[in-house]
Amino acid sequence: MNYILPLLSVILGYFFAIAIKPKDKKNLKLLLAFSGSFLLSLTVLQLLPEVYENPSKRVGIFIMAGILFQIILEFFSKGAEHGHVHGHDKINHIPWLLFISLCVHALLEGFPVGHHHDLAIGIAIHHLPIAIILTTFFLNAGLNKKALLLFMFTFALMTPAGTLLSDTFPILNDYYTEITAVVIGILFHISSTIIFESSEGHKFNVAKVSMIILGILLASLL
Repeated sequence: MNYILPLLSVILGYFFAIAIKPKDKKNLKLLLAFSGSFLLSLTVLQLLPEVYENPSKRVGIFIMAGILFQIILEFFSKGAEHGHVHGHDKINHIPWLLFISLCVHALLEGFPVGHHHDLAIGIAIHHLPIAIILTTFFLNAGLNKKALLLFMFTFALMTPAGTLLSDTFPILNDYYTEITAVVIGILFHISSTIIFESSEGHKFNVAKVSMIILGILLASLL
């Protein structure tokens, strides 16, 4: 399940967008809010206590490095990791900078999954609306369907690939705490951006707050 869930969520999101072509962004924003709170809760409740079992200033440095690294990635991805894709120009080829930054982000997310199986659920829930939004955006931008399929399928493989690398190469386990701390920083930035971004009118609405609370409660039960 560690490999299957993150993979299936992207594939499901891709085919959902192809079949339904969703135009109402409201429900997607609610799903994003739920996924952000669920992922942040798993990070705080499971990953964070583990890396601080042996308190060290190095852990905090690596967490901050993860936050900074994600900010740098977003210069190239334009915030696609948390559902922000902009622009109305037609696209004739894969936007490579966005593609590479998204793949690096997804690959790193997979590293702690082998030690925290519930995180696979959180990442799957996180990737589902992202896959729908990305597929819809590229369809509207006129990206070649073969290129779009290649983009989304490769993106789907990245998180399982990160988990496979972590499970396959024991040397990575020697740096498990440091790598996980970097991933915590990445997840902190992504999930908090999703949660705390203002909705239209710069106000939280009841539906969005309810989805955030639901995400927190469900994560706490795992």
